[in-house]
Amino acid sequence: MLNLPHFKAAAVQTAPVFLDTDATVEKVVRLINEAADNGAQLVAFPEVFVCGYPYWSWIGNPIEGSPWFEKLARSAIEIPGPEITKIAQAAARRKINVIIGVNERSRYGIGTIYNTLVTIGEDGRILGRHRKLVPTWAEKLTWTPGDASALRVHQTSIGPLGSLACGENTNTLARFALLAQGELVHVASYISLPVAPPDYDMAEAIKVRAAAHSFEGKLFTIVSCSTVSEEIISCLEADFPQARKLLTRRNSAFSGAIGPDGRVIGQPLIDEEGIYYADIDLSRCIQPRQMHDITGHYNRFDVFDLRVNRRPLQAARFDDDFEPIALEPSPEPTQEAQP
Repeated sequence: MLNLPHFKAAAVQTAPVFLDTDATVEKVVRLINEAADNGAQLVAFPEVFVCGYPYWSWIGNPIEGSPWFEKLARSAIEIPGPEITKIAQAAARRKINVIIGVNERSRYGIGTIYNTLVTIGEDGRILGRHRKLVPTWAEKLTWTPGDASALRVHQTSIGPLGSLACGENTNTLARFALLAQGELVHVASYISLPVAPPDYDMAEAIKVRAAAHSFEGKLFTIVSCSTVSEEIISCLEADFPQARKLLTRRNSAFSGAIGPDGRVIGQPLIDEEGIYYADIDLSRCIQPRQMHDITGHYNRFDVFDLRVNRRPLQAARFDDDFEPIALEPSPEPTQEAQP
């Protein structure tokens, strides 16, 4: 018998403590507790919430932004590591599923940083670490492209759960790869981007992308977007005088949930800080699929063939098929005592 979960989801819309890792992790723990206190079984955090987005790449030239890249690299975290462990422990204490964006530093390269989404189960286990496949536009000055090794849907207490970061939600093939794995709950993490072209409504664009995925896949999308705080603007103004003008435009952040019919559930958060909540009933995903099931009867897999390379990428492969050489000389044999 098919029994599908019914649960409350939470989407955080706020700013990190800019480039302050420990303070941001403490803020994450507080927000996890607040969401759990309000009955949420899933809480979604914005893109690279731990602990900041490289706005300097949009408001200055690469030379001006380079010292800020170093600040970001120093504040980035490794996975596994103490910061994500603290967040996972909070998830386990409150029995809540968590998806959070982080700047992940490679343990093998101090200047190699990934835009990473971490999925944590309600028992505190790290279920996935998805690195953004393609950094968008100016983001290429900061992040290394990820791979598809964690382009996966995770079986959780609230159903099959997948996620993508910001512009990846425009990538049709990445989205289809998740749908093909049975995704029913999708988390789309974003950052507020007021520096977009003047005629570009960022909040509306986020909503349109979320609605497209929900309607096409007949599933629920939870959107979590960050905001640009006064602290972020004040920090950047010292080096970029145009920061305030470029980072204060309205309609730049959208957080909410979209149902399988492509419509927003309740009242989303636009620009304002807070936690959005929505009641999610996955049984609503069944009937719409009688009309359009694009990973089942409403497709032609004899015509279309999508292949996904999920082998992890690495800088080098080391084939160790021999005994390691001793790094210290063996002690000299002692001479037996004469009788």
